[in-house]
Amino acid sequence: MSQEQPRRTPEDAIRYGDIFAVDGELAEKPVTPRDAAMMQTAENEMFGQTQRGHAAAAMQSAAARNERAGLVGHGDVTEVASKDGVTITETDLPGRRVITESVGGQVVSQFSRRSPIPTMTPSSIYQIDAGKDGIGSITIGEALEAAALTAGQKPVEWSDAAAIQAAEVRATGRTTIVPGGVAAAAQAAATLNARTPRAEDKTTLADILGDATSKLPSDKPASRRDAEGVAGAEMRNDPRLNTHPAGIAASVAAAARLNQNM
Repeated sequence: MSQEQPRRTPEDAIRYGDIFAVDGELAEKPVTPRDAAMMQTAENEMFGQTQRGHAAAAMQSAAARNERAGLVGHGDVTEVASKDGVTITETDLPGRRVITESVGGQVVSQFSRRSPIPTMTPSSIYQIDAGKDGIGSITIGEALEAAALTAGQKPVEWSDAAAIQAAEVRATGRTTIVPGGVAAAAQAAATLNARTPRAEDKTTLADILGDATSKLPSDKPASRRDAEGVAGAEMRNDPRLNTHPAGIAASVAAAARLNQNM
C-alpha cells in the first residue's frame, strides 16, 4: 500500500527572503507568477530582454516552482508588489552604470555595467589602468568568471556560496554581503538547490558567475592571501573538507599565482 504524501501548505513556498537579501513583510511573501512577470516586463523595457542571473530570472524560477507545487496560482500577485510596484533604476558613475532592481521599494538585485569612459589624456588613462598593482593583473572578479568556465556546470552548493562570499568580501573590502551582489545570488542559489531534487533544475556556477565583475562594486587583483582566505571558506563548508579541483578556490589561486609571476 502506497503511503499518502504529506500535503504541502503555502508555508512551504519559496519566499522572497529565501532568494534575496530583503527583510520585513516582503521577506515572508511567496514569489508569485505575476510578480515575476512584472519584473520581466520591466527588464524587457529597460534592456530589451530578460537579464540572465538577475531579479527576473530568479523570480521566474521561484514562481514556477511555487506554481508547480500548487502553492500559488498563476494569477497571484503579492500585495507588496501590487501596491508599491516593481522598479528598475540606473545610476551613472564614471565609467560604470549601476542598475538597481526593486520590489516594493526593497532592493532585490544590483549590478553594474561598463559605460563609455570620457576621453582623457594618456597619463590619466595610464593611472586608471595601472594603479599600484600594475597593468594586466587578474582581479578576483575575473577569477570568479573564470570559474564559470572551468566548473560552470557544477550546481551551487554551500561550500561554493561560502567561497564566493569570501571572494566578494576581499574584492570589495566590505565586511557584509553586497545586496543583489554575486555572494547574495550564490547563497540564494544554494538555498534553492538544497530544495531541488533534480540536478537539471539546479542553478549552476555558470548561472551565478558569468558576469561576476559587473556585480562587484569594486574589485582588486587576486593575491596569495586572497586565495588562502577563499580556499579556507570553501573547505570549511564542504562536508568532506575539500575544495573543488576546478572551482572557486582553484580559480582564485591560479589568478594569484599568475599575478605573482607578472
